[in-house]
Amino acid sequence: MAKRELADIAAQLYGMPFDSFVAGRNAAAKELLSATPATPELRSRAAEVRSLPKPSVSAWAVNMLAWRRPETLRDLAELGLAMRRAQASLDAATLRSLSRERRTMLAGAVDAARAVAEQQGRKISGTVAAEVEQTLRAATADEGAAAAVRSGRLLRTLSADGVDVVDLDGAVAVPDATGARPPAAPPENAAPPAPGTPPATGQPRLRAVRQERPAPSPSARERAQAALRQATDAARSSAAEAERASGELEDATDAAAALTEEAAGLREQLARAEAGLRQARKRLELASAAAQQAARTAEKDRRREDLARERVLRLGNTPGG
Repeated sequence: MAKRELADIAAQLYGMPFDSFVAGRNAAAKELLSATPATPELRSRAAEVRSLPKPSVSAWAVNMLAWRRPETLRDLAELGLAMRRAQASLDAATLRSLSRERRTMLAGAVDAARAVAEQQGRKISGTVAAEVEQTLRAATADEGAAAAVRSGRLLRTLSADGVDVVDLDGAVAVPDATGARPPAAPPENAAPPAPGTPPATGQPRLRAVRQERPAPSPSARERAQAALRQATDAARSSAAEAERASGELEDATDAAAALTEEAAGLREQLARAEAGLRQARKRLELASAAAQQAARTAEKDRRREDLARERVLRLGNTPGG
């Protein structure tokens, strides 16, 4: 089966609700075999379809974004491209600003993934949501990962692992149909490509960037000065954070000491209350036993009184009594 044909079938399957994937895959393979006669070529095609792996829940949620919220992934891809440019030019201020923007965009993208998944009949857990965020973060670090998540055929979670290049081995169904490194983002006003469609030949957005007059490469001294500025900013930020954390630690220590003292007093009160409760229960048991004994004695005395009264009445009615 040609990669393009298999990719088209895969695109339909990976755009289905999660619990419908296996049934849809079996139906697609069966449809290929419904032709008469079932030639070896058709059987081979059906086998390729049956071998398409079921995605993880987090990969499926990202695929739902590719199919139903493609603009979300497009915006993340554009942000990732801007971040890589800032990193390449050692623009620390811009990189910090874009990093803050990425946190906001990732939170919004995860919310969108939750909403789209629920529309398809499946709620995603906190663990799955964390994997979705990890995958989308990787897509901002590497244009290959961005192409993988926008293919709509993602199979597993992606991770940048602290480096720029993301491991995409076994990450996308029918990967050869997409190309190894398509453009990270389309032109500004272009409609986003539908998942499963082949990328445009060449790299128009990247080529347009290359047509600009390249900025001169920074010298070793300039790079060192930029690195120094970054390190200085980071050191100041870390010092301020350490001072804030130290203040919080002092406050927490005082609060813990006060609560420890209060807890000790409460434990003493509880011990006294439990001792008093045990004594009160003993008194209750004694009083209950005494009350039962008094009731039995009173009942006996009442019966003796009744007998005595009857005797007096009998003697009063006897002549000469």
